[in-house]
Amino acid sequence: MPSVGRLSRESSLMPLRTLPDPDTLPALDPAYAIQRPALGLGPLDPAPRILLLYGSLRERSFSRLCVKEAARLLRFFGCETRIFDPSTLPLPDQHAGDDHPAVHELRELSLWSEGQVWCSPERHGQITGIMKLQIDHLPLSMGGMRPTQGRTLAVMQVSAGSQSFNSVNTLRVLGRWMRMVTIPNQSSVAKAFNEFDDAGRMKPSSYYDRIVDVMEELVRFTVLLRPHAAQLVDRYSERKEAGVPVDTATDLSSIATAREG
Repeated sequence: MPSVGRLSRESSLMPLRTLPDPDTLPALDPAYAIQRPALGLGPLDPAPRILLLYGSLRERSFSRLCVKEAARLLRFFGCETRIFDPSTLPLPDQHAGDDHPAVHELRELSLWSEGQVWCSPERHGQITGIMKLQIDHLPLSMGGMRPTQGRTLAVMQVSAGSQSFNSVNTLRVLGRWMRMVTIPNQSSVAKAFNEFDDAGRMKPSSYYDRIVDVMEELVRFTVLLRPHAAQLVDRYSERKEAGVPVDTATDLSSIATAREG
């Protein structure tokens, strides 16, 4: 995983959404909640780092409210979370070389993360332009570093009408394209305007319970893959392109094959 030193020094400059009442979970029944769902799957220290993206700039954005509920749950499960505010992002190629503070900040946050949550409204049967804009600003490769490759991903969507899976299906395609490990579970909240109270908190429901399930699973996959992250994204084509031959003295597969012979 990349160094997070730069982000730590400059985090106060990032366009981050604040998380009101970060430790208040009124819809969660603590009798059934496992506070460390990844215990025994891998190292829990340091806390898993999760970046959350949402896809609407509305004052009362249900994708943002869902992301905030997800962030609170992730904190409860022992993670460190950051929610990116896309309101100042320019269009791709609007600035030469995408040289814009918000673009740099989004990429820094993606490099910082070990896992991500993407939540988009469904608009005209698809993800929103705001959601796609953020993903379009994340390159597969950037100065020898890869802001998304090998990171875990959970996908969610909110709908104004009946339940649909168009947006989460598209987000899965995008996650695969960005070489991310998209977890099996997902969340789709129908008629989202009915699911939140006046304070913007999600009401107890099967939709909320599914978000708990998804975040629990995201933490497990993130911790499970953590010790193996470098090996899982090691590719023949990239070694060949970079001119880095395999060191047979340290390559475990070569050693094992030699012993079998």
